[in-house]
Amino acid sequence: MEKDTDEISPAKPFLRKNWERVSWLKNKYLLAGVFFLAWIFFFDPKDLISTIKRQAKLKELQKSDEHLNKKINESEQELSQLKTDAQTIEKYARENYLMKKDNEDLYIFMPKDANK
Repeated sequence: MEKDTDEISPAKPFLRKNWERVSWLKNKYLLAGVFFLAWIFFFDPKDLISTIKRQAKLKELQKSDEHLNKKINESEQELSQLKTDAQTIEKYARENYLMKKDNEDLYIFMPKDANK
């Protein structure tokens, strides 16, 4: 009594049906495309996540650049005023370096701390 080799075991139709459902995995172009996209989005030095982080850093640096340019312009205006006007020099020295004339008394009022 030999077994018939042409008979299909009960597991074979199940496997054949499931393999037909995922037969699109045999498509080498689709697999290559998916691999390419995964490589570009996650593993490449210029991947999506790094690009987003770099753009955020660029915006932060641009804001800092604008702020520093404003400070530079203010300092340049202040310097030009100090070079040309004696009253401005005196005002600057009194406010920033607490300088005074010989016959003057200097009082410094410190604001109270709100936390105490």
